Amino acid sequence: MTSPHVSPTGTVVGYARVSTDKQDEARQLSALRDAGITNHALYVDSGQSGAKTSRPEFDRMLANVTPGDLVVVAELDRLGRNSGHVIVTIADLRERGIHVKSIADGVDSTTDMGEAMMGFLAIMAQMERRFILRRTRSGLAEARAQGRFGGRPRALDSKKAALAIRLSDEGEKVADIATTLGTSVPTIYRYLNAYRVADDA
Repeated sequence: MTSPHVSPTGTVVGYARVSTDKQDEARQLSALRDAGITNHALYVDSGQSGAKTSRPEFDRMLANVTPGDLVVVAELDRLGRNSGHVIVTIADLRERGIHVKSIADGVDSTTDMGEAMMGFLAIMAQMERRFILRRTRSGLAEARAQGRFGGRPRALDSKKAALAIRLSDEGEKVADIATTLGTSVPTIYRYLNAYRVADDA
């Protein structure tokens, strides 16, 4: 077996999220292989749309990558279900010291220009987290006003609130989210329910 393709600072891996469209799958995999990604460094979630929450190969990749590694995708939108999710995912990877390269978009955070773009996306991610928190607080206020629950939940900061919502969207159990964030199950439910109230408003 060939050794994984290695960048100057770490291992290079590829990620593809493909639907049932065989042409789309072939296109993504071809682009990644042309970029030097070998099969054993390739993580592929098959039959997954952006709206699907279960991405086992993506989760496995996140568990395996370490600071200095490079994640290569055919297009940035492979990293999430919508633009906000993509931005937050990229920012989370950057915070872990993991680089991102998109072949079609010409983005490569190992370059000066790419790192500048990642910095901009990190700012956008913070705005997205604050937006989620505002919507969640609005939902909490609306729920209290309508008598759906009383009292104040133990607060989560904007980053943890956004992470709780993202993990829920990706299919994580509420109990596991609560354990990860060091808070109670009812608190997670309150934030998730409030976010949905605001989303439906």
